[in-house]
Amino acid sequence: MAKRLTLYIVIGMVLGILVGFALNTSYPAGDPRLAQIADYLKLLPDIFLHLIKMIIAPLILATLVAGIAGMGDSAALGRIGGRALAWFITASLISISLGLVLVNLFKPGVGLEFTAAGDVGELATADFTLRHFVLEIFPTSALDAMANNNVLQILVFSLFAGVALSAIGETGAPIVRGCEALAKLMLQITDYVMRFAPFAVFGALAAVIATRGLGIIITYGVFVSEFYFGLLILWTILLGLGAIFLKGRIFLLARYIREPLLLAFSTASSESALPKLFEQLDRFGVPRRISGFVLPLGYSFNLDGSMMYTSFATIFIAQAYGIELSAGQQIAMLLTLMVTSKGIAGVPRASLVVIAATLTQFGLPLEGIALLLGVDTFLDMGRTATNVVGNAVATSVITKWEGMLQPPMDPDAEPPHAPAHTAADGRAGLNLDPVNFER
Repeated sequence: MAKRLTLYIVIGMVLGILVGFALNTSYPAGDPRLAQIADYLKLLPDIFLHLIKMIIAPLILATLVAGIAGMGDSAALGRIGGRALAWFITASLISISLGLVLVNLFKPGVGLEFTAAGDVGELATADFTLRHFVLEIFPTSALDAMANNNVLQILVFSLFAGVALSAIGETGAPIVRGCEALAKLMLQITDYVMRFAPFAVFGALAAVIATRGLGIIITYGVFVSEFYFGLLILWTILLGLGAIFLKGRIFLLARYIREPLLLAFSTASSESALPKLFEQLDRFGVPRRISGFVLPLGYSFNLDGSMMYTSFATIFIAQAYGIELSAGQQIAMLLTLMVTSKGIAGVPRASLVVIAATLTQFGLPLEGIALLLGVDTFLDMGRTATNVVGNAVATSVITKWEGMLQPPMDPDAEPPHAPAHTAADGRAGLNLDPVNFER
């Protein structure tokens, strides 16, 4: 499905460019008929955005509650989980900060001068105090937070709910299973929603080019090239950090993960590469009882490429609409992205959910996502491959940190470890043995 969807999106993009160009050359500039046609074309991406907003709250709630509740209270689990989260937070800060630095350096959206519906600019640049930011994190009602898609408040409630469910044990097991089922349901709905993406891409590009001409394509080319340059820098940083722990084996790791890397790049889905990544890390010397815990955790908390993209794309949208964000506001946005990017599964184009949530949180024009749809499939390939690199490095480093990294096998040999038990979502689950976890 992922390959077909990518093909359909490319077809929608090409058709959108052709139709938009035909309309642009058929009507004189400023013709109200052209504006009306473009407005009808824009209905397609608007429907897509409504569907994206529909899944934000239940997806984040279900994923985080089930994930936190399932972490358990083993001392070994806590130690490994703590080290994993410390690495993930560090990598997240690096990724998001790099995106903010590069987008402010290159300024790919400056000069586009789009106009948002309503007085969005004033709303976005309103006084955003630290007191207001902190107070808005904590919900007065979980239902109100869900109804208003207040992502930060949903995350706070999910944290309390997950920890409480873990504390009450078997009594809360039905709720945990319900959250796992809800998470699977929302991911399935996300799959359905993404099938409408080619139409949204067509409408978005046709509407933009019809009113602004083919010159906008140059901006897209610059945006994509600058983002991939940023990913190259991020790869260098991640592999360099890994080399501090793994020494020369970091080059061997790069060789072992080339197959899951290519799979992730071609399908634009981190999940599609997970089974192969498990096998290759087995051969690299990572015990499955480590990778079976750290990799799934990383797929929710360590999407380095996606996190860099969220900061890069969010500021790009603000620039495109001429909205100035102060350094303080961008730092607040960085901290928000640190939180909102957690718990989102590595499914194709899931970053749009995070960007939509962040734009809503800061009052930025949500329709700016339409600017990304035309090239998002190409951006998704790069950031998904980066997610795989980041999680492979993180898992290997934590294994080395625990003193459990074994000698490597031939990359084409049979994996040395039996698979861990399969979780409800079909991924390899955690097979904890308290004795084997001791140093």
